[in-house]
Amino acid sequence: MTAYWLMKSEPDEVSVDDAIAAPKSTVAWTGVRNYQARNYMRDQMRVGDGVLFYHSSCPEPGIAGIGKVASTPYPDPTQFDKKSKYYDEKSKKDEPRWMLVDVQVTKKIPLISLAELRERPELAEMLVLKRGNRLSITPVEPKHWKALVGKDKP
Repeated sequence: MTAYWLMKSEPDEVSVDDAIAAPKSTVAWTGVRNYQARNYMRDQMRVGDGVLFYHSSCPEPGIAGIGKVASTPYPDPTQFDKKSKYYDEKSKKDEPRWMLVDVQVTKKIPLISLAELRERPELAEMLVLKRGNRLSITPVEPKHWKALVGKDKP
């Protein structure tokens, strides 16, 4: 069964355009340093799951693309790179602390802004709209995916 996810990226780090320009329109979802978001990638995401590619920490946040999970989870290499802002001195190669998945963007869409999301009553229960939610990865209910994407598959 396909699951659905909203995954936030800062466009100055990786934008939907960057992802589309990457080989196979696929990027490694590096830099996640929240345990709950990591656990979603490590324990629940499956190849083929749908992804709403969300631009955050920018002048107009919102959903900028549709994609899918393109790999099984594997260790985030940035945790071992001392030059990376995501370096984690406590993480060991034989016991990595941080995992990631690859995400393939299948379609860039006209931005669905955060304000637009908030205006749609059928989306009121989306986790990204909940007060205080700052997670970079959140599950998306099938009814919300269908309301946004118009179909069941990514």
